[in-house]
Amino acid sequence: MQEQVKAPASFVQLVNDIDTALDNVVDTGSDDALFIASYLQGHFAVQARKLELEAEASAQLLNERMQTSLSAAFENKELEGDDQTAVLALWQQLLAPFQ
Repeated sequence: MQEQVKAPASFVQLVNDIDTALDNVVDTGSDDALFIASYLQGHFAVQARKLELEAEASAQLLNERMQTSLSAAFENKELEGDDQTAVLALWQQLLAPFQ
């Protein structure tokens, strides 16, 4: 049984907007951009879904959880330096309109 969304409507809209932006990379991005967006989307999907179940969900909390998730992945050497930089830059670009 799936849990119900408890997050504020504004947070759900933020998630939808970021999801759409990541999906648009498939249509318009280079192979490198597609790789970076796909990698970021994996982390985003997990963190956003968890937060949708929390009443206190916010852009700030999402950013904190994404930073923690990405930092842990980078410490595990999932990506090299330039790719790490590109993932973090894309994340900040996607989040900027909501801060």
